Amino acid sequence: MKVPFLSLEIVDPRLRNKVDIALSRVVDSGRFVLGDELFGFEREWAEYCSAKYCVGVGNGLDALQLSLLAAGIAPGDEVIVPANTYVATWFAISNVGAIPVAAPVEEGTYNIDPNGIRHAISDRTKAVIPVHLYGHPCRMTEVLSEARRLGLTVIEDAAQAHGANYKNQRIGSHGDFVAWSFYPGKNLGALGDGGAVTTNSESNFERLRALRNYGSIRKYEHHVVGVNSRLDELQAAVLSAKLPFLDGWLQHRNRVAERYLLGLQGLEDNSCSEFTLPKVSKDVNSAWHLFVIKCSKRDELARELQERGVETLIHYPLDVPRQRAYADRAWRDAGGSGEKNSGDELLSLPLGPHLTDEQVEHTITSTIDAWKTLS
Repeated sequence: MKVPFLSLEIVDPRLRNKVDIALSRVVDSGRFVLGDELFGFEREWAEYCSAKYCVGVGNGLDALQLSLLAAGIAPGDEVIVPANTYVATWFAISNVGAIPVAAPVEEGTYNIDPNGIRHAISDRTKAVIPVHLYGHPCRMTEVLSEARRLGLTVIEDAAQAHGANYKNQRIGSHGDFVAWSFYPGKNLGALGDGGAVTTNSESNFERLRALRNYGSIRKYEHHVVGVNSRLDELQAAVLSAKLPFLDGWLQHRNRVAERYLLGLQGLEDNSCSEFTLPKVSKDVNSAWHLFVIKCSKRDELARELQERGVETLIHYPLDVPRQRAYADRAWRDAGGSGEKNSGDELLSLPLGPHLTDEQVEHTITSTIDAWKTLS
């Protein structure tokens, strides 16, 4: 049996019909940038995230970068961030001339350790970016408490956390800025690149709206130096069509994750820490963007699973400070970049609404059989 890691096919005829109608509506309107489709989706996404405002932008990297600019982060400032994340989180910091500071993460969730923030601080630190890695929310109460005490802006990287909950509140408005990606493979994905920032601050909202559109609110009036990063009408219309399906997809993701946790528990119990399942913190509902196991024989297990038809991926093979891009770039280690690469033992199993019950069961039995072969 083949178990694909991801499928982007629109197989639900109800959704396909809504997407086709949405695309036709935009084409027929003759307006493709900064129109009603974008403004409508911004309202819908803000409401879904329990935020007051949303600004659609070109992609997830821009969402982070514009948040930093709107927060006033300047060249030479420091921004605290985990080392084990997608490289875009660090690039956003470097692209505004600031310096990433690698902070420690928690075992099991691999999210930023709130206790490490105070030890990462310097007189140049201006912000912290907690990443809701794999869709599991960070401990935002503690992160916000430390940040407020230290006077730091909080910019959440929620690129993998669509629909996640922290203490019965959806991710989307805990921090000063919350950056989203709608890359096609995300829980809520567009038909190309797309991103957004949600916030509860009207002043942040106004700055973001200007920055994304050449520093302009009214045509030909430019109050700040901005960029061209606008979520286009086609992508906004598709995202609006998909949004009503998101909660159903999340329920399916949760069911798959629960089956994995139950079905693979025996391997964790008998492996003497050589095989570890992801941990879910109290007061959290993960978006389960990824289901990531930790195992001492990661590469061997991936090969065994491939032979059994189960496709896996590695997120992420190298911590960002070990990437060649940072060989001559400024960054500072505050205990988050140890001698061992944190991604060396991490492996992502298939997870998504495309999986059938039979494929989930095949993944579980294949993982058990493969691990026994390697033990």
